[in-house]
Amino acid sequence: MRAAVVTEFGGPEAVTIADVAVPEPGAGQVRIKVAAAALNPVDGGTRGGAFGAAPGGAHTGFGWDVAGTVDAVGAGAGWAAGDAVVALVHGPAKPLGTHAEYVVVDGDAVAAAPTTADPVHAATLPLNALSADQALGLLELPPGASLLVTGAAGALGGYAVQLAARRGVTVTGLARPADEDLVRSLGAEFTTAPADGGYDAVLDAAVLGGETALRWTRDGGTYAAVIPYTAPDPVRGIRTAALEVRADGARLAELARLVDDGALTLRVAATYDLADAAKAHARLAEGGVRGRLVLVP
Repeated sequence: MRAAVVTEFGGPEAVTIADVAVPEPGAGQVRIKVAAAALNPVDGGTRGGAFGAAPGGAHTGFGWDVAGTVDAVGAGAGWAAGDAVVALVHGPAKPLGTHAEYVVVDGDAVAAAPTTADPVHAATLPLNALSADQALGLLELPPGASLLVTGAAGALGGYAVQLAARRGVTVTGLARPADEDLVRSLGAEFTTAPADGGYDAVLDAAVLGGETALRWTRDGGTYAAVIPYTAPDPVRGIRTAALEVRADGARLAELARLVDDGALTLRVAATYDLADAAKAHARLAEGGVRGRLVLVP
C-alpha cells in the first residue's frame, strides 16, 4: 500500500510516498480502509522531528484521524467488515499513521461514523473534537461559568466553543477580526482584546502560552493548555492543566451523534490526494487554515 512518511526530518519537501506492507490487525484490533484522513498541526511537528523517529527507524508516518470502512477484524475487536467508522490513531511518532491506504487501530478507539457526513468531513472529527472535549473536562466548568477560548476559529477551538456552549457555559472566542462571523455562528461572543481577569477559565487552543493567557483568567480560576506538559506554574490561585489527548471510542461515538444532531460543525478547508501529501504540508505550514486539510487515498 501507499503511505505518507518521512525518512529525514525537514520541511514539506521531506514528505514522501512509500510502498509499505499492508498492516495486519491483531487481537482486539481492526484494519480500516482509509477513505479520508485529516492533516493536523501535530503532523507538521512530526515532519520536523519534534517528537523523534518512530521505533524501528525505517520511517515515521503521519496522521491521527481516519474515516473509512472496516476491512479486517482481529479476535474480539467488536466490529465487522464493512462498518463505516471513524477513529483516533494516537501517537506523534509511529511507523505508520492514517495517511495511508490502510491503518490498524485498537477496536476500542473506533466509533461508528456520523451518518450525515461524508468521509472527508467525518475525518475532521476525531482528534480535534476529542481534544476539545477532554480539555473542557480538565476545566470542570459548571453551567453559567465564563470561558475564553483562544483560537476560537480553529478546528479545536471551534469544537470547544460548540461543546462548551451546549453545556450552558458562557463562551467568548478570541480570534482575528475577519473570523468574527464564524466565531459568533459557533455560539460564542467575540473579542480581539480579552479583559484581564475577566473569565472563570481560559482554554488556550491558539497555544499563546500561559504567560499571555493566564492574565485573562480571574483569581482562583482555571486554565488549560492543549499541548502536553505545557501547563504553566499556578499564579493567583489559578489551577492549571495541560491536555494529553487519549483515544476514546465510546466518547467519539457520542461526538459523532452530536454531528448528526447538528450540534457540531465539521469544517474542511481543502482536500488533497494522498500522492500530494507534501503539497498539503506546504499549505498547512503557510497558516491561516480554517477547517482541516484532508488527504484522500
